[in-house]
Amino acid sequence: TLAMVTSKRMLIKKMPTYIAAQFLGAFIAGILLYILLAPSITAFENTHNIVRGTAESVKVAKIFGEYYHQPGNKAVVSMPLAMGAEAFGTFLLMLMIFCLTEGCNLGRPDNNLAPVFIGLTITSIICLIGPLTQAGLNPARDFGPRLVAWIFGWGDAAFPDQRGGFFLVYILAPIVGGQISALLFTWILEPLMNKPNEGCSCHNDRF
Repeated sequence: TLAMVTSKRMLIKKMPTYIAAQFLGAFIAGILLYILLAPSITAFENTHNIVRGTAESVKVAKIFGEYYHQPGNKAVVSMPLAMGAEAFGTFLLMLMIFCLTEGCNLGRPDNNLAPVFIGLTITSIICLIGPLTQAGLNPARDFGPRLVAWIFGWGDAAFPDQRGGFFLVYILAPIVGGQISALLFTWILEPLMNKPNEGCSCHNDRF
């Protein structure tokens, strides 16, 4: 959403509503996930003697939020690497969205195919950075369900990194990646697309 505002594809006055809607949607999804899986979660915890809120309970809490230091993988994925992965993944996603929805990009596929290519982009990014960070890509998508985990008893396991890793990796890094993508497209790529089409109206409507 912030990248859309930066690229002037969204009015800034609409930004709070869009951000709130994304967070609320993710939060409700987290609650529904817990309701649907509660019996299975409890059975798994009882079978493996896992107490919610302990470090061991991260194994269950990560069905709600993303964790770059997954159990057994903490020494491999450092915080800087995780931040870079999240920023890079969000950068690629936003860049593809900009390119696929820019009316002056004459090389883009038909409008009806844009969602397909965006979906394939997300799939590719998940395959690329998922093993490192579980591919958050959107602060609201991570924070909403993570808050649900905290509410239902996972406590510190929902926000395990006391050094601020959650905020830096899953909130700040995607925002930075999206902003870099918006600036690159707006300042460099979009003018190149517009130049051959100066005499026609090819821009998509801003919202």
